[in-house]
Amino acid sequence: MSPEIEQKEIVAETPKVVGPELGGERRKNERKRNERKPSRRPERVRQEFDQKVLSVRRVTRVTSGGRRFSFSTAVAIGDKKGRVGVGLGKSSDTPIAVEKAVRAAKKAMVTISMKGHSIAHPVEAKYASARVIIMPAPGKGVVAGSSVRTVLELAGIKEVSGKILSRSKNKLNNARAAIKALGRLKVQRIKNAVA
Repeated sequence: MSPEIEQKEIVAETPKVVGPELGGERRKNERKRNERKPSRRPERVRQEFDQKVLSVRRVTRVTSGGRRFSFSTAVAIGDKKGRVGVGLGKSSDTPIAVEKAVRAAKKAMVTISMKGHSIAHPVEAKYASARVIIMPAPGKGVVAGSSVRTVLELAGIKEVSGKILSRSKNKLNNARAAIKALGRLKVQRIKNAVA
């Protein structure tokens, strides 16, 4: 056997080195971290509430000098443990309007009495022209649409069915109707055996 053939066989048997930890090449967006030097950027603190923007509208005020534009945002917040709220914020800049809406939602928070991952009984509520019904649906997950689904998910309810009974497409009013309905849930009382 010639020495050239033996070398090719040896090269084919050696494993390829992959990844920066094994001495390979680093990917394009991958940066090497220096463990000895602390990061200048502070770590992000996890927020107390999850938030979801329901709607962003550009509203106009007509003055003698022309039109003045501003933004109106509806935001739902919740901790996924039974607390949920909806707020409205208005400003000339969208991020500021969202921040105001979050502050308003924190003030209007409702604590919901839950039964496991569901609710104890069906509830119905009306807010302005929006009518919503919410029913327990064990084993089906969250079956609801539009902003009612967002409110239920942020509240942490996982096995429930919701239905918008009105023809209203107003996301803010539908969300507020859902929160009003959830607020009507009766608190589960534990029966004491002591007589």
